[in-house]
Amino acid sequence: MKSDDPIFEALSEVVDPEMGISITELGLIYGIERKQGHVEVTMTLTSPGCPVAPEIMAAVHRATLSVEDVESVHVNLTFSPLWNPRIHATEDAQMELGVF
Repeated sequence: MKSDDPIFEALSEVVDPEMGISITELGLIYGIERKQGHVEVTMTLTSPGCPVAPEIMAAVHRATLSVEDVESVHVNLTFSPLWNPRIHATEDAQMELGVF
């Protein structure tokens, strides 16, 4: 995924409410696929039991729909692979999380 992708840019505005860090910085977006006006976003959460999962997924849906020429969105939730901040998060997010 490219940071200059308008969908990725829109998703960078979605913040994990518990961590206060963008979901793109956390590395929670695993894939973005476009088919004409439809977008499939594959994402994960910081844990399978994340209490704010519906809130984050709804924010991802809204952010993606806000992009020009996007007519419909489906958010796919996966836990394969499990999120690991040492692997998926950006260096800046790792610093904020205290992961070294």
